[in-house]
Amino acid sequence: GPQLPISHSEGDLLFLLDSSGSVSYYEFSRVKEFMWDLVHPFPFGPQDVQASIIHISTTPTMEFPFNQHLSSSSLQKAIQGTRQLMGDTNTGRALSYAKEKLFSDEAGARADVPKVLVWVTDGFSTDDISEPMQLLKDMGVTVFIVSTGRGNYLELSAAASQPPEKHLYFVDVDDLPIITKELRDAILDVIQANQLHAVDITSSSFRLTWPKLLSQDTDYYTLQYAPAAHLQRKTTQQVPAAHTTLVLSNLAPETTYEVALIPESNVHYFPPQTIRVTTLAEEISPAQVLISDSGPHSFHVSWAPSLDSVIRYQILYGPLPGNSVELLEVDGKLNSSVLENLAPNTTYLVTVTAVYRSGLEKSLSAKACTQEEGSKVRHLRFEDVGSNTLKASWDSADGKVLGYRVRCRRQSGPSSVISVSPQVHSVLLTGLAAGTATRVCVKAVYHNQPSKGLCRTVHTQPATEARGYKHRRRA
Repeated sequence: GPQLPISHSEGDLLFLLDSSGSVSYYEFSRVKEFMWDLVHPFPFGPQDVQASIIHISTTPTMEFPFNQHLSSSSLQKAIQGTRQLMGDTNTGRALSYAKEKLFSDEAGARADVPKVLVWVTDGFSTDDISEPMQLLKDMGVTVFIVSTGRGNYLELSAAASQPPEKHLYFVDVDDLPIITKELRDAILDVIQANQLHAVDITSSSFRLTWPKLLSQDTDYYTLQYAPAAHLQRKTTQQVPAAHTTLVLSNLAPETTYEVALIPESNVHYFPPQTIRVTTLAEEISPAQVLISDSGPHSFHVSWAPSLDSVIRYQILYGPLPGNSVELLEVDGKLNSSVLENLAPNTTYLVTVTAVYRSGLEKSLSAKACTQEEGSKVRHLRFEDVGSNTLKASWDSADGKVLGYRVRCRRQSGPSSVISVSPQVHSVLLTGLAAGTATRVCVKAVYHNQPSKGLCRTVHTQPATEARGYKHRRRA
């Protein structure tokens, strides 16, 4: 599924890709898909994440250096275009080559940034891996191993960074998506562990987190932040030494902020940590306005989405055509209201305006119609269902109907009244003499208002004619 972009992260990420003949073409293509799914939420660039690929084959080969693909689109094309080399599985040689490239300017590697190696293997190697892998780990490289075959657990758990339960994965090649998020989060823990970074980014806030650096009671942090386009608007505040997180709020949407965290210590010197964080675009509320439960004198209006950045809603409503307008204010925590004391059988224009904490306003309008006073049922019809019997049915009436009352005035025989529940929209009329006319009226029953009845006259055929009916509407 879609992934949210990850905030500031800085590190060199190297994939050690088994490109030997022991891997099938299908397995190789699935691993390439996994690699892209794993890294595409990362920010790429000289101040963010850089990625590279080294092939495991007879001779190790670098697919591209760290500083060649510094955007998601460019890296995606590079991964998709990677071709399998075949040859032997000389993993040990590839690890020695990786140690050289992870720390070389020629390969675009950077000093003083976290180094992560992700080795994707079918579990088979033709040479020794223990010594070159240990040299990598001794130089500070964090090693993750993903085995898609029947690799030796003891050998691979010794090769991965410790503890192995956080750095070693055994999974079938078709089930690689299962571990994608877990492995991505583990990589993030490494490349963000010693850095100031931002999480929970919204249109008006983000949370800063950083490693615990200070321990003395007299120590503290100085935090400074300002919009990158207006650095003179800098805000400065002190943060206690025990804190490792802080939420910055009341920020402008779609704005890049320069943030600096300065550890102030009387014992040690800690260099300032800086990041750039861009807030998200402000969600628009209301994005939709819905009208429901319409009656003769009221209807219910609701809207979505409901956002924390909205302090109140203003509802303007008035009849069309017309110049009279009413205003109703609603708390920003609510997302609906009932408009009352309206005129029946009238079209209203309703405008919902969201007033944001920033002072901005967003509006959306909708039309709504009140019901006719004493709404009546519609489409009364009849069906011959047996000897001297008709079935009368109708469409439901508008509004909150308590039930229906059916009055039957026979030309020959007694009149009758039948009351049914609001869910029932048909009754059987029995005892109708052949060749006679019967007047049938159906009326909706409301709690506190009269209702207009819908009446029809139906004629039953003489007994000597084919069964059937015909009806005429009363003028």
